[in-house]
Amino acid sequence: MPRLRLYWRLLRVGAVVLLGLLLAAALSLGERCTARISLRRRQQLSCWFMVRLAATLPYRVRIIGKPPGQPMLWVANHVSWCDIPLLGMLQPLSFLAKSEVAGWPVLGWLARQAGTLFIRRGAGDAARINQQLTRHLDQGHPLLIFPEGTSTDGSSVRTFHPRLFACAIEAGCAIQPVAIRYLRNGKPDTVAPFIGNDELPAHLRRLLAGDVAEVVIHLLPPFPATSLSRKDLAERAQQAIEHALFAPVQEVTKEAA
Repeated sequence: MPRLRLYWRLLRVGAVVLLGLLLAAALSLGERCTARISLRRRQQLSCWFMVRLAATLPYRVRIIGKPPGQPMLWVANHVSWCDIPLLGMLQPLSFLAKSEVAGWPVLGWLARQAGTLFIRRGAGDAARINQQLTRHLDQGHPLLIFPEGTSTDGSSVRTFHPRLFACAIEAGCAIQPVAIRYLRNGKPDTVAPFIGNDELPAHLRRLLAGDVAEVVIHLLPPFPATSLSRKDLAERAQQAIEHALFAPVQEVTKEAA
């Protein structure tokens, strides 16, 4: 039975990825035929795809709060590659991802077609990336970043990099903090984290072979970026996310109400 469950889930994921490839190929062909596809349209199509990809993952999703009604800089803690479809299904938006993702078979090409921006860690291209992020926000396109710069096992939140918040100040937009937490049988999920030297195929196999787990996505109150420094913005967002992840359940529930 577990083997049949794994194969069935792999089949579902494969079917959705194939659908995404066809969609991305159509976008690429349209560009070659001089049919310009706007970023907003790419974001909408990407969200449509993320909804379907998230539905193939063995998670029950609980969402606390509502997505903002205007474009913002979304900032979230980072645990797994699953963060991307689970957060990307909430609203049409773009992502900032590490450059390694661009080289992933199939998924890297899909990410590029969806308008994902890529950053090379330690490459000294922070100014160029900040210009791209600011342009995104200036044009009214929501954007999500993982300011820790890497994924964690979910037991803690690493220090947020202040430089990634400069675009919000320059674009004059608000910050939307998002806390994402993976639970299995009421305890932190040890299967979801995608860290270290983990390989995507092996991680996907472990994930799909397991029982259904829970994901809690907490959309925290947004706050303006105009009156704070980059460092202050990073600290405020990190503190809000840490509080949502690790405060007693009763306290978080009271604040959400």
